[in-house]
Amino acid sequence: MTVQTVETATPASVPASVPPAVRKSKGHLRRGVSGWVVLIVVAVCALLMLFPFWLALINAFKPGSEYIQDGPLALPTTLNFQALLDFWAGVNFNQKLLNSVIISGSVALIAAAISLLSAYAIGIGRIKGRVWILAVFMLAFTIPQEALVYPLFILTRSLGLYDTQLGVIIILAVLQSAFGTYMLASVLGSFPAEVLEAARIDGASRTQILLRIVLPLTRPTLAVLVTFFFIWTWNDFFLPLVLLPSAANQTVSVALGALSGQYTSDPTALAAASLAGILPAFIFFLIFQRTLMRGVNIGAIK
Repeated sequence: MTVQTVETATPASVPASVPPAVRKSKGHLRRGVSGWVVLIVVAVCALLMLFPFWLALINAFKPGSEYIQDGPLALPTTLNFQALLDFWAGVNFNQKLLNSVIISGSVALIAAAISLLSAYAIGIGRIKGRVWILAVFMLAFTIPQEALVYPLFILTRSLGLYDTQLGVIIILAVLQSAFGTYMLASVLGSFPAEVLEAARIDGASRTQILLRIVLPLTRPTLAVLVTFFFIWTWNDFFLPLVLLPSAANQTVSVALGALSGQYTSDPTALAAASLAGILPAFIFFLIFQRTLMRGVNIGAIK
């Protein structure tokens, strides 16, 4: 009676004589090295993105004489708030800041509401031509603003909305809701049909299903959209520049762009202006960072 032995196949890169513990440690070592490489690359990219903010921060409070003597990379020896105060009072920054908050906040909330209603009709309502409608929405948020500025200019003048915050709010809310509708429709398209059927059997109307079932479950995704819409609107420059020519209605980004030529010869004042424009959006992002990450993680799990 012959006994046949079956040998376990081992990878060609690892000899069979190497103990399993050693092979396991080598695998962990390779994964550890690749993890450190990825971490270093991410850290370098983060430093490159934060470098302009750091330059604006240290030069905004630096006296002009120190900037000329030590250059833009040196830390200030004394804090000088004069450049920031002069810029704040010179452009009436309180009004510009209020305009940006009103426009960005209104656009974020209205665009999120339009996105939810449109996605509810497309994703759950299952209207006819759903694929073609989503294709239209996808095309809408890929069209550059330069291609839309002339018809929007004529339209706002005809409707009496030119040089009004309401006109910019309506236009940006509709434009940004195209992305929100496309994103939410794909989420609601895979919504559990059993939950909706149970709600209908219990006598819930479409409005009740939307408010009591769909809205609570999509709240993290809506929070992500509101955050994105606010930051995108805050940084938007082209449409507010064309549609808001008067100084009383200008946003922060338009005010900074219009004054960049004035402060070209004064780099500390230009740094102060940049810092004043960056800080509000940065603070908003820090406040809603956990909400943003929670929504992204929930979307990834789903």
